[in-house]
Amino acid sequence: MVDTLLAIETSCDETSAAVLRRDGSVPVLSSLVVLSQDVHEVFGGVVPELASRAHLQTLDPVVAKALEAAHTDLDEIDSIAVTAGPGLVGSLLVGVCYAKALAAAGGKKMIGVNHLEGHVFAPLIGDPELAPPFVALLVSGGHTMLLDVPKWGHYRMLGQTRDDAAGEAFDKVAAILDLGYPGGPAVEKLAEKGEDRFHFPRPMLSEGFDFSFSGLKTAVLYAARDSDDLDRDRADIACSFQCAAIDVLVSKAIRAVKETGRETLIISGGVACNETLALAGKDRLGNLARVSVAPARLNTDNAAVIGRAGWFHLEEGTGSDAFLEADPRMPWPGLENA
Repeated sequence: MVDTLLAIETSCDETSAAVLRRDGSVPVLSSLVVLSQDVHEVFGGVVPELASRAHLQTLDPVVAKALEAAHTDLDEIDSIAVTAGPGLVGSLLVGVCYAKALAAAGGKKMIGVNHLEGHVFAPLIGDPELAPPFVALLVSGGHTMLLDVPKWGHYRMLGQTRDDAAGEAFDKVAAILDLGYPGGPAVEKLAEKGEDRFHFPRPMLSEGFDFSFSGLKTAVLYAARDSDDLDRDRADIACSFQCAAIDVLVSKAIRAVKETGRETLIISGGVACNETLALAGKDRLGNLARVSVAPARLNTDNAAVIGRAGWFHLEEGTGSDAFLEADPRMPWPGLENA
């Protein structure tokens, strides 16, 4: 049984730690600390070497802050969950080595967590009524996929991106429009001022469950290049892109809900921070399915969701030992193709 768990996340450019405690039969979040690395803004994207160095410098203080915020210390922690993959191998190594050292020194249980599975658990932290079966739309900077989730720990892949992930497309469009990095929030903010007058294509809109965003990104590039006044058109291009991307994401999710007969849809991952996407999902699914979206701070890479997924696996009797390795292509436990 798990009573108090420390979670660690260092898969990319956020250094995060969280503490979860048992409250009756369920874990509750006692603290969450997320430290983002601003250094990457200068380069317009994450620089792996700089990310690894930043984790080395900040992980110990971040863990200390999480323990302090939870009014506890390492002696009271009985379990540790850490992101083991996927992600940047150097960044993952920092977290995994740190977790293994804490577990070995304190005789604590440990579990390596797939951070994509962590995203699926994100809505559960703030939505205690959430329970499978449901459809999951996972949209982030590196992944876009639709999953059928018959029960926790079991996932059936319905479809995924064939090229760019949705979040990657947002970042690339932001670069085309010179909006800086990270691109998602900047595109959404600018889109509020624009209109969908470019009517960009909706790739694979009527085809199955797979996604493709490379052609949409190229359409944005051509529109920006062909504009005789980009300052005038920038907001409309951003709005037109966002409308197209969200239309595809929500349309595919609706198709998955109808085919599986599930009555709940969760939207998670970094792109789920986009309020326009969340509102479109809830509006268009109407009475067809309940839509659950975690708060923004739980949709980006963070230790709380790693802890929640790790708690589940530890309670199921699964754990990791001192031979746990960082795996940038870590398989997703319990995932099967449709």
